Amino acid sequence: MSDPILPRIRPEIAALPPYRQGKQAGADAFKLSSNENPFDPLPQVAEALAAATPVNRYPDATAGALRERLGERHGVGPDAVHVASGSVSILYQFVSAAATVGDEVIYAWRSFEAYPGLPLVSGATGVPVPLASGARHDLDVMAAAVTDRTRVIIVCTPNNPTGPVVTSAEFAAFLAKVPQDVLVLLDEAYAEFVTAPDAVDGLAERVYEDHPNVVVLRTFSKAYGLAGLRVGYAIGNPRVLDAARTTAIPLSVTSAAERAAIVSLDAEDELRARVDVIVERRAVLVDGLRAQGWDVPDAQGNFVWLPTGADTMSVAAVFDEAGLIVRPFDGDGIRISVGEHESVEKVLRAAESVVRTLHR
Repeated sequence: MSDPILPRIRPEIAALPPYRQGKQAGADAFKLSSNENPFDPLPQVAEALAAATPVNRYPDATAGALRERLGERHGVGPDAVHVASGSVSILYQFVSAAATVGDEVIYAWRSFEAYPGLPLVSGATGVPVPLASGARHDLDVMAAAVTDRTRVIIVCTPNNPTGPVVTSAEFAAFLAKVPQDVLVLLDEAYAEFVTAPDAVDGLAERVYEDHPNVVVLRTFSKAYGLAGLRVGYAIGNPRVLDAARTTAIPLSVTSAAERAAIVSLDAEDELRARVDVIVERRAVLVDGLRAQGWDVPDAQGNFVWLPTGADTMSVAAVFDEAGLIVRPFDGDGIRISVGEHESVEKVLRAAESVVRTLHR
């Protein structure tokens, strides 16, 4: 029997590998591959999810109640807030709205694994800019890469998967070099874990006021522990946000996700206390790994980065055998999420056995 004739797909899409989620963990392993919050949902969040949700009715397409709350929290009107099913959805919406065939989208590399696919899906061309020393964004080179075809620049801080932040001074100097008609997406998915005093904070500094071309992205997936519900948000100039609202898939934020996000905002003090615990565990991991000889970059997210290079896959296999599911990026390094308390010592033991082999 001959093979069926299939629909024609754009060659660049056919060649693009689907987004690869972190490997799932078995019952006896620690899943440290997806930067998830290791804590169970807060009781009040669980109660809100258990309450009657009208699943036979569509959710509010605008997530109006959540936008009101976020606007109050950040001192902007609800029209300056856009909510979607995760901040990655907002990235797709903006790139689709701003860039097409012949246009360019600049991003640092290595950075968030979804970035290379964003311009390809919209028909644009991606322009990856290598990280500088210390696995940090090279904003000078990124600014120099801007051409008359540049439509979007993505800045990820703290950078996923390597960990360092962009400072306020660096970001200000960068914006002074970027044309005002180029959209800058400041992806701050891990902002709540940052302890560096000089790190840029797009919301606290309200960078979108002096620079309407800047949109700040945040998520409830990480610090708030709602990864399974998919809800993120952006704050910026309302007219700019309209572009994302126009390209968004309608009704993609569920009523349950909106309700859980609002309850999480009410319980922010409790969630911040959990973030503090994760930051403490991160410090133990970083100190322990560096003491073993690992060259760990500044870790400001809820993860650490091991620059294992060509040995990445073999090193990841050692962690796997130890019951630790980590995220390898072949040829570059391994990202290890900060997980349960019991996982920290196991990570350090496995890492110590490997670093000795690498040194030899």
